[in-house]
Parts: sequence; structure tokens; C-alpha cells
Amino acid sequence: MNIFTNAAWASVNANSQGNPYSLVIMLTVFAGIFYFMIFRPQQKRNKIHKELLSSISKGDEILTNGGLVGRVVKVTETGYIFVILNDKNDTNGNEILIKRDCITAILPKGTMKAL
Repeated sequence: MNIFTNAAWASVNANSQGNPYSLVIMLTVFAGIFYFMIFRPQQKRNKIHKELLSSISKGDEILTNGGLVGRVVKVTETGYIFVILNDKNDTNGNEILIKRDCITAILPKGTMKAL
């Protein structure tokens, strides 16, 4: 039994010497995978969302993060938007103030009437 354990320890100690750069290469490969799988797609989504937010204007129909659908009444310089929620038959609807960052999508015209 003692012969087998000595042989096992000898093989472990003999193989522990490897390429000293293998750890650096492995970390570089993992960093590259992490960049291309997580960081780069997130940067693209952020760029598209910023373009969407900058293109919002009066009269656009929008969808918020909370699921509210409304029409933009006024866009302020400070990053807030006035939205009217229920605009049925041109009556006075509920007007709310939301932050520009809370907008998820700009909907096609006529979406509110279809609902």
C-alpha cells in the first residue's frame, strides 16, 4: 500500500511543473470571452437606448418600464417628460410626469386608439 501512495505522490509532484505563462494566457482568454459576451452587447444596448431617448418628441406614443402606455405632451430640458395616459375622444386625460430614462419603447402611431 505504501508503494502505491509513494508512486502517486511522485507523479503529482513531477507534473506540477508547467508553463509559467499558462495562467496568464488562460486569464486573457477568459477576459476576452467576458468582454465579447457581456460588456460589448450591453454597450450596444445602451447606445440604442440613448438614441431612442434623444429621438422622443411631442406626440410620440411611448411605453414605460412600468407598463404604462401614453402620449408625450411636453419634453423638458431637465430630463422629464409629461405624458397623457387616457386620451380617449380628446377629453382631458391623466397627465403624469416621468423621467426620460423610464421609457422603454416608442410605439407606432395609433397604438393608444387600438387599445
